[in-house]
Amino acid sequence: MRSHPRPARAVRSVALAAGLAGVLVLSACGGGSSSGSGATTTAAPSSAASSSGASSSGASSSGSSAPGTGSTTASQSDIDAAKAALIASGTLTTCTHLPYAPFQSNDDDGNTVGFDVDMIDLVAKELGVKQAIVDTPFEGIKSGQDLSSGKCDIAAAGMTITPDREKVILFSEPYFDATQALLVRSDESVTSLADLKGKKLGAQSSTTGLDYANAQAAANGYEIVEYQDLASEQQALVTNQIDGAINDLPVWSEFVKEQPDKTKIVAQFDTGEQYGFGMKLGNTALKSVADAAINKAKADGTYDQLYTKWIGQAPTS
Repeated sequence: MRSHPRPARAVRSVALAAGLAGVLVLSACGGGSSSGSGATTTAAPSSAASSSGASSSGASSSGSSAPGTGSTTASQSDIDAAKAALIASGTLTTCTHLPYAPFQSNDDDGNTVGFDVDMIDLVAKELGVKQAIVDTPFEGIKSGQDLSSGKCDIAAAGMTITPDREKVILFSEPYFDATQALLVRSDESVTSLADLKGKKLGAQSSTTGLDYANAQAAANGYEIVEYQDLASEQQALVTNQIDGAINDLPVWSEFVKEQPDKTKIVAQFDTGEQYGFGMKLGNTALKSVADAAINKAKADGTYDQLYTKWIGQAPTS
C-alpha cells in the first residue's frame, strides 16, 4: 500500500501486444483548460504493459473532491526548474496506457481525452507549455522505467500509489480515491465474490484489482483468469468466457454506460486506493507544480467540474 492516509492499491495494467514496437504519442491540446483536450498521434517505442481504473453502475464512482491542504501556487523557481528539465522544450510529455476511460481514451476523432488528460493540462498550463501524450505499456510506467529513462516527464494512468511504486516513482499528492468493483452480465444472479465459488473471475494484469482478487480467492473459491488489458477483460465477460470481472469502479461505470443492457455492477470493495501522477525520482520541482495544480483545481471548483464531466456527480467529501 501507499504511504498516504488511505491504504493503497490498484494501478491499472494494460497489456501490450507482443509485437508492439511502437507507442502512440498523442499531443494533447494542453495548455489550459480543463475540458477534454484533443491530441494528435505520433509513434514511439515502448516496453511492457499494464494499468487500472474503476467505475460504477448506477452507483456513484469514488473520487475525492475534498479541498487540498497544500499550496495552490508553485514558486517561480520550481516552475523554471521544472520547465528546464522537460525532455522536450515547451512540452510536458505524459506517459499513459490506452484505453482507460474515463481517465484516458481516444475519441472518435483519435484525440486522447479524459479526466487524467484534463488534469495534466492544468499542470501544463501552470508551466506555460503544451501536453503531449505517449501511449505506452503500463509495465514501463509502474516500474518507473519510462520516467527514469526520459521517455516522459509525468505519468497519468489511473495509477494507484503503492509503497513499492513509491520506491521508483515520485508521486504527486493523491488526486482520486478509487475502489474496486465486481462486474457481471445483466442476466447473472451473482451479487458477491462468494457467489463466484467454482466459477471464473477475470482481472487485469498488474493491477490492484488482480491483487485484491488473489487475496480473496481462497476464501471465495473462484478461479482467476488474468487479462493483459481492460478491453480483453471486458470482451471475455460479455462473451461468457468468465462469470465476473473485477476492476476499478469508474472504469466499470463507463463500460456499463456504453452497454447498459449487457452488464451490471453488483458489488464494490473499498480498498482505500488513491491515484497519483508519477514523476522521476528527485524531480521535486515538477512535483511542486503538479501538487499546486491539483490543490488549485480542488480549491477553485475546477476539479469538481472535471469530475462531473468525465465521471459523474462529484463527491461531497
